[in-house]
Amino acid sequence: MKNKRILVIGATGNIGREVVKYLFNYKNNHEVFAAVRNIDKASYEFEDYQQLKYVKFDFEDISTFDGALDNIDSVFLLRPPHISDVEKYFRPLISKIKEKKINQIVFLSVQGVESSKIIPHNKIEKMIVDSGIDYIFLRPSYFMQNLITTLHKDILEKQKIILPSGNAKFNWIDIENIAELAAILLDDFDNFKNQGIDITGYENLDFFEITNLINKTIGTNIIFESVNPLKFYRIKRKDGLNKGLILVMIFLHFLPRFQSEPKISKFYENTCGKLPTNLKEFLLRESDKFKK
Repeated sequence: MKNKRILVIGATGNIGREVVKYLFNYKNNHEVFAAVRNIDKASYEFEDYQQLKYVKFDFEDISTFDGALDNIDSVFLLRPPHISDVEKYFRPLISKIKEKKINQIVFLSVQGVESSKIIPHNKIEKMIVDSGIDYIFLRPSYFMQNLITTLHKDILEKQKIILPSGNAKFNWIDIENIAELAAILLDDFDNFKNQGIDITGYENLDFFEITNLINKTIGTNIIFESVNPLKFYRIKRKDGLNKGLILVMIFLHFLPRFQSEPKISKFYENTCGKLPTNLKEFLLRESDKFKK
């Protein structure tokens, strides 16, 4: 198999960092490039990966696109949570990828994107398809790590999870499983190209059930407070979140109240030969993060 030059966009984020790790652990001979805003900081974070190369890249600085994409064969692409104007930032990026004759994109999308035109990932997928670039859309379900990132502050400071999700069921997936699969798809792109691939865990639980599971597993006393979207918006603006991120959170947590329970995919198990992480395993692994 031909060695490739793979660019990981968002390499220092939760998903990107794991993709870099799995690309090296996957025992391939590809050249891996981390696309980052601060190369000095990133090289410190990845000091154990001496073969990793770095290029300057900033979604909000179009002038960085050209150099970052020079002589690249494959791109791992994701949408940073704060980027809600996908037309402004993704249209020129995808155009530049095409201009550079890069013909492999693995885009981290979201499960159910094909039937939800309101979320940004739907527009990005369409841009990529319309560009004619070969793609793989990796569509994970709800990240377990949201409990220790996006929702973490409320859990620690308020002993609450506050969302507009009611009794909606979410399927829970570990980002380590997502990153492992992404590394495999980047390596073996041609066998999976031009597909949308769901990656899920095997548990569909609402946030009432999740808080009970956290309390039972770790011994905390967290409660779930379901609020309407307007109240959620006001709470999060008061907490200092930007408007774009709050709106994306509302889309991701409120719309599932009117949708069917998530479908479970066995793609990860069939491809990796093992079961995805279950929630109890994740909670035990990350238990220290749920306590002050």
